[in-house]
Amino acid sequence: MRNPGTAAVLSFILPGLGQIYNGCILRGLFWLIVTPGLWIGSGGLLGWVCHVAAAYTAHSYATQYPHRD
Repeated sequence: MRNPGTAAVLSFILPGLGQIYNGCILRGLFWLIVTPGLWIGSGGLLGWVCHVAAAYTAHSYATQYPHRD
């Protein structure tokens, strides 16, 4: 059973890690690639948006599909 709080914290620390914890490897890789791109591409202004969005999506997915393997 997936813990939504754990998924959110993992993705907030390292975007994509919560998605990988949830079993969504491709989504996790997406966040791992996009977040540094936005940090660098926007000069640091939009990177935090990815951190929050990744944490939110990881939490939402773990809440909707707590038993996914």
